[in-house]
Amino acid sequence: MKKQTEKIKQGEKEEKEIVIDAQGMVLGRLASFAAKKALQGKKIIIINSEKAIITGRPKDILSKYLKKTELGRGVQKGPIILRAPEEIARRAIRGMVGRKKTRGREAFRKIKCYKGMPEDYTKKEIEKIQISKKTPLNFITLEELSKLIK
Repeated sequence: MKKQTEKIKQGEKEEKEIVIDAQGMVLGRLASFAAKKALQGKKIIIINSEKAIITGRPKDILSKYLKKTELGRGVQKGPIILRAPEEIARRAIRGMVGRKKTRGREAFRKIKCYKGMPEDYTKKEIEKIQISKKTPLNFITLEELSKLIK
């Protein structure tokens, strides 16, 4: 009887949903925060993911991503380079969740990234997380990066 009651209690648990606005947030810090919360069992929705920033000189960041795209040319099937801003953000989060283990795979499925603001989340409460202390001088947004990669 105990096992049945435990299953019912687990099924009744409502997943906590966290909606995060990524505008002006550093991608790595956003990814680590989202990965940590997803591993705790919460559902993460990231909106405006194209407005997240990567710190550093834009030329250096662009050359790093372009170098990755050139690796796949030839006989071998190279690495899949994601070019959409929401997919770049999701890939950064994937690196911080142990995706090869069961717990990490389940956590990664709970993370959704959107470009812009979907209609479903306009009325919901949006968390603006202050992770970084100040805006860096050199940065590039994911939207600019994805346009330059294509």
